[in-house]
Amino acid sequence: MSLFLLGRLGQSLLVLAVMSFAVYWLMGLMPGDPIDLMISADPKITSEDAARLRKLYGLDKPIVERYLNWLWAALGGDLGFSRLYAKPVLEVLPPALLNTLGLMGMTLILSLAIGLPLGVISALRPYSKVDYAINLLAFAGISAPAFWLALLLIIVFAVSLGVLPAGGVGGYSGGGFWEQAKYMVLPVANLTIASVGSHTRYMRAAMIEALRQDYIQTARAKGAGKMRVALGHGLRNALIPVVTIVALDFGYLFSGALITETIFAYPGMGKLIFDSVMGNDFNLALVALLFATLLTLAGNLLADMAYAWLDPRISYK
Repeated sequence: MSLFLLGRLGQSLLVLAVMSFAVYWLMGLMPGDPIDLMISADPKITSEDAARLRKLYGLDKPIVERYLNWLWAALGGDLGFSRLYAKPVLEVLPPALLNTLGLMGMTLILSLAIGLPLGVISALRPYSKVDYAINLLAFAGISAPAFWLALLLIIVFAVSLGVLPAGGVGGYSGGGFWEQAKYMVLPVANLTIASVGSHTRYMRAAMIEALRQDYIQTARAKGAGKMRVALGHGLRNALIPVVTIVALDFGYLFSGALITETIFAYPGMGKLIFDSVMGNDFNLALVALLFATLLTLAGNLLADMAYAWLDPRISYK
């Protein structure tokens, strides 16, 4: 197990190094830089001033040299300064990360709590009316565009009924738990509806495949009940491919949902990354994207650990 963990750690560091250079290089190809923005904001800046500023900030050097300078500073704990927020990057990320943790964490819990049982029920009665109804709801959730569903929820519950706020967060105005939590109802509902369908479909397919295996037939031949066979023998093995899908969602959980956070004006990681990219805030965008990559790698590692727990035949020794 120790050798496996060391190997995965080395792979993760290699992936982070490659991703950091790829993101840095792509941002370097974007038109404009912070000096161009300063020139557009102050037309009195001359070309000599712009050249001096580019030299001061190292923007006149080749991109590989600039990347190595950034990497050396990052390894020393200096992740740079956010131009948009006028703060160090490490002070900008935590509030957005906490907002996304609450939003996406609740979404993941609800989508799994709803989608997995529906997938099991659908698999236990394939091609029945119940199965068709569940599949219809799943396909409807998958097919509904996130922006359209978000606008529909705002029109119905915020504009027409007036029972929920249309966007923002409740922490700024104080109030009790519900006063703050009600700002998350519509974003969580929007993301949950979009996620439940895919989790239901994955669970249904994995469960049907597991119930076709020989050990299931053996358990039935020994007289085990239908629910015992399904939940005691089939469900645990069916969860293995579903765990893979959830692990891939782990990075998405912390990188946020760009469309949903933008429409509901929710200050999470998705909106933060979008604003930093559009505003040429290279330091903030780079660190935020690398953080999402790191958490995706951590999710894959947790999935590998879950495989060994779900199936004793899997060993990493």
